[in-house]
Amino acid sequence: METTLSNEEIRRYSRHLIMPEVGMGGQRKLKQGSVLLIGTGGLGSPLALYLTAAGVGHIGLVDFDQVDESNLQRQIVHGTSTVGKPKIESAKQRLHDLNPLIEISTYDTSITSDNALELMRPYDVIVDGTDNFPTRYLTNDASVLLGKPNVYGSIFRFEGQATVFSPKDGGPCYRCLYPEPPPPGLVPSCAEGGVLGVLPGVIGTIQATEAIKLLTGIGEPLIGRLMLYDALGMRFRELKLRHNPACPVCGEHPTIRELIDYQQFCGILPEAPTLSNQYEITPSELAHELQQDQRPYLLDVRNPSEVEIATIPGTDKVIPVDQLAERLNELDSSHNMVVYCRSGARSGRAVELLKGAGFRKVRNLVGGILRWSDDVDATVAKY
Repeated sequence: METTLSNEEIRRYSRHLIMPEVGMGGQRKLKQGSVLLIGTGGLGSPLALYLTAAGVGHIGLVDFDQVDESNLQRQIVHGTSTVGKPKIESAKQRLHDLNPLIEISTYDTSITSDNALELMRPYDVIVDGTDNFPTRYLTNDASVLLGKPNVYGSIFRFEGQATVFSPKDGGPCYRCLYPEPPPPGLVPSCAEGGVLGVLPGVIGTIQATEAIKLLTGIGEPLIGRLMLYDALGMRFRELKLRHNPACPVCGEHPTIRELIDYQQFCGILPEAPTLSNQYEITPSELAHELQQDQRPYLLDVRNPSEVEIATIPGTDKVIPVDQLAERLNELDSSHNMVVYCRSGARSGRAVELLKGAGFRKVRNLVGGILRWSDDVDATVAKY
């Protein structure tokens, strides 16, 4: 039976209906359509808002995180009143206010190899709004196995990219573009490198546009084309993408026929600490040691822009972690050294590098300056 539009829907979507390319037929397709958004963060926020406003009949939201104050600079579906709430609840509240005529399903979980196919199967289009490599490869493989288009977007600092992976339509998949993930820690996260607040709005809106085109069948989707965006130069570029016949998931002779362990594939070993206790120190322990006559030498491996925001009093040296290997000569291996960063991740890598270079009296500040602010000195700003 053909889906009809109510008078209320006709009023709401009238600016679509008067466009010959969309019209009543296209709006009915949107109402019949369904989109699963994986992530309700920077990319997921504009995606969710615009797909909801456009009248996509069924939108699924997958996220397990809570709204943090630092999210609000770019994650515009959330607000100050929902800080501390699950992101899917915050988003659903805002989206229902924007358009109560559509169905919104929420999944308060991380997407995994165990649940991905079940979560994605009911939806027409999958949209990847994630920010980590294991989930991107998982989303890609599950989309290929289910024969569903995967609308992809990625952002970092001032740059973004977007495309549509759809092998069933003759295009490539994510593995055709990136056969192997980068080594763990090589590519910094947005939490480490930052992101211009409006950037996910640009890329997320492009993704929403592509999802609408796929559902309605209008226009030329970004299949086989990667759009690159440079916000500082205000330039768009386009690269042609080709399907790889030898791709292990969408090639002529695929070897991946079921979902795998994507943490392991990306070289990430969860719950496996890289440092023994002798190479770690808590903020409370450090605060005590800093009061002693033989205080430890404090090395900050964050970027200068982060140092301007907040620092631990008494810091002796600042060397960004990506410069550490070339500047080891500036450090004395005889020092009793404590290394810190924002959260403890980069400083953990720095400690491993220093250990490999012969430094023995070196420890990582567990939780970084964020935990220092929580446990020792609340006047130190968190970011």
